[in-house]
Formats: sequence, structure tokens, C-alpha cells
Amino acid sequence: MRLAFLLYKYFPYGGMQRDFRRFVEECQQRGHTIRVYFIRWQGEPLSGVDARQVPAKGLSNYHRNERYLHWVQADLARDPVDGVVGFNKMPGLDVYYAADSCYLDKALNERGWLYRLTPRFRHFAAYERAVFAADAATEILLISDTEKAKFLRHYHTPEARLHMLPPGISADRRAGPDAAQRRRAKRAELGLAEGEQMLLFVGSGFIKKGLGRAIRALDALRRRGLPAQLYIVGQDKEAGFRRQVAKLGVGGQVHFLGGRDDVPDLLLAADALVHPALDEAAGIVLLEALVAGLPVVVTDVCGYAHHIAAANAGRVLPSPFVQGALERALEEVLAAEENQRCRAAALDYAGREDLYSMHRTGAELIEQLLPAKTGDSGG
Repeated sequence: MRLAFLLYKYFPYGGMQRDFRRFVEECQQRGHTIRVYFIRWQGEPLSGVDARQVPAKGLSNYHRNERYLHWVQADLARDPVDGVVGFNKMPGLDVYYAADSCYLDKALNERGWLYRLTPRFRHFAAYERAVFAADAATEILLISDTEKAKFLRHYHTPEARLHMLPPGISADRRAGPDAAQRRRAKRAELGLAEGEQMLLFVGSGFIKKGLGRAIRALDALRRRGLPAQLYIVGQDKEAGFRRQVAKLGVGGQVHFLGGRDDVPDLLLAADALVHPALDEAAGIVLLEALVAGLPVVVTDVCGYAHHIAAANAGRVLPSPFVQGALERALEEVLAAEENQRCRAAALDYAGREDLYSMHRTGAELIEQLLPAKTGDSGG
């Protein structure tokens, strides 16, 4: 089949973007011809795809999104494909990969009524409704039971259009026989002394993923006489958080690493992953930590937090969030005996659960669903 994959922006360190790349590669391996539409691309290009950059500009995100969609629709009318697979919510998709959380739920529960009168709200609500409405036609690939419940509550989407995928951890995230050696090497590279505690925060989207909470927790540990180092991996605006670090006086303990390609080794080097997110549809880094044998402290709003609870490999913080609970949880999982227990539990869970087959399963579903829509199984 000829497939068009739609994504507004690509950069190599986002979870959704990494899934986008792996879905494209999986579909290519299965013999399909891939066209990609994007506004901005950062990082290595995809091999063997028809890459079409969309000249969509605007003073606001929603104006840019609308211009992107109009351009893509016109291009597809001139040069049709057998199916359109979207990674952002918009009208006209045959299949949507639901990496983002439910916009309407957030707008109703986290914003005031004035926000819901804005053009921005009308745009994003309409684009989400075009995918999830009961009378829409888009097939939806889901990754979170938590978000599925929200979509069902707000849109009454028929269950037959909702397809739950298993997680899709890359094999290079798994702890191998050289894990101890790689841990020592990375800790030496980072300048960590023997026995010094390393907290790891991974995520592009610092506000949403709770970096401010993590920095405050680090400061609390320091004041309790439990110094640790916090390493921050991700591509986002740092200035406000650097000011927070300076105000708290923990500049010597907080390290902004930017986007990185060595996350597997950082996961092995760390003593705990801290992920106190305010909102997170899934949180693939939680599972990457599990398969690396790294204890996790996470909020229950994350779609994949239930895996941490099922594995008993850390702490899942209940809502509403309490800063002191995060600090106590970190203190507990950093204690030597509990840390080792969590590590063993994580590796045991990673060995017996399917945390790896998302992209193969999703590609199979795309193959099954699209011929039924197009009435043509060729391509």
C-alpha cells in the first residue's frame, strides 16, 4: 500500500516522534511505500521515504495547523494514497496514533471557562472531535487505558474503532550482560563518586513532565542530609528552571544535558528515575527504566504508571499530587536495600511482560484496517 504519515514537527528526542520513526520503518520493512508530510524536521532524515515539507506558517499554532492540513489535503487530492496515518489529531485521518492525552478533558478540568471561548480552544477541540466523535470514521491506535476512558467519556467513540497497542520498547534499552560495566563507565564519565546517588529525569516538555517538582525534591533531599545529583535529559526551554536551581542553591547538583543519544547508558548509570508528571498520556521512559532495571518514582496520571505498580519497581504517587510524598518516595527508593529490591523486580517484570511489540502490532492493524476503508488491498 501507499501510506501517507502526517506529523507537524519531528525531533529525535520526543517519545511520539521516536514512535513515528519506528512505525514508518516497520511499514517500510513490510513492503509499503511511505510518504511523510511535516512542517519542520530536526535530526536524521528517514531513508527511502517521499518526504514532503509543508510550507505552513502562522502567528499561532492553530493557524499553522490549519494551513498544514489544507496544504496536505490539496496535495493528497492531486497525488492520492491508499491510507492516511496521523500522529497529530486532525480531520481526514484513516488511522490515528493516540500519543497525546485527551485535549477536551484537560480543557474542561484544568482551564477556566474563558479559555473555552478562545479560537485556540475551538480549533483543538474540533480537530480532536474529528478523530474521536461517535460518527467519525478514523480508526484509533491507543497506548493508554487511562486516556481511552477519557475519550469514551467525552466522545462515546465506538469500541470497535479503538485498538489498544502493547508498549514498544527498543531492544537497546534492555539491561544486558554488560550492564554493570556500562554503568561504571557512564558514572565515571559523569564524574560521579562511588556511592553517590544519581537521579535521572528524561523528557522533552519540562513543565508538563514535572521538572520543577523534581528540582524541589532534590533540594529537600539535600536539606535532609541526603545529597544526590539530578541529571536532566531533554530538549526544552531551560531558563526558568535554571533560575529555580539558582534560587534554591543547588546549582552544583543539577545538570542539564540537553537531548541525548546515550539514554540507555544513563538509565543504567542512575539510581532512580524521577518522573512526577502533571500530565502524560503514556510515558515510554517509565518502561525504558523498567527494562534497564532502574527504580521509578512516578505520578499516577501517567498512562504507563500501572506497569511500575504491577512490577512493584518503585513508587506510584496518587493524585492529587503532594510534594512531600515525592520527597519521601525518593528517599525510600534510594535506600540501598529497597533500591536493589526494585531493580530485581523491574528486571523480572521486563522478562515476562510484552513491552516490546507495539510497532509490529500497530503495522499489522494498519494493514488490516485500511483495505476495509479503501476497498483495495493492493498497493
